[in-house]
Amino acid sequence: MTHGHEVLDMMQGNSYNEASLIEAIKQKFGADERFYTCSAENLTAEELVSFLKEKGKFIPLNDGFTVNTANVCNH
Repeated sequence: MTHGHEVLDMMQGNSYNEASLIEAIKQKFGADERFYTCSAENLTAEELVSFLKEKGKFIPLNDGFTVNTANVCNH
């Protein structure tokens, strides 16, 4: 399992839409990889993106979004 922070780190400096982020996650971590966060576990890439979006981890950028570094816990 991979922590969601690794996905947020991957996003820094890049812009995505939901589909391109899910594809980038699967390319980097594998299509079957599961993810966990501070308050959730065993998430698919699609579930992780939805979870992070709901938690306010993304900010609009160009035609998509990027990571909101001000809203990422540092532990």
